[in-house]
Amino acid sequence: MAKKPENLSFEQSLTELETIVAHLEQGEVSLDDALKQFERGIKLVRQSQAKLEQAQQKVSILLNEADAELSPFTVESE
Repeated sequence: MAKKPENLSFEQSLTELETIVAHLEQGEVSLDDALKQFERGIKLVRQSQAKLEQAQQKVSILLNEADAELSPFTVESE
């Protein structure tokens, strides 16, 4: 049985989505199976979007909390 979308990593969701798309593009799927795969794909997309939004919020919070401005990295010569 497939894992629930919320239990998959972002990368696992993308891999499964790619598999679903490739399978549906072949056109050799029954209507019932196509609908089930489409429904699974929609759930994976929604969960992946939520994970991306969470990551964006974390990055935004981290950047806003930084006391010092970011500056280019320079290597000190010895």
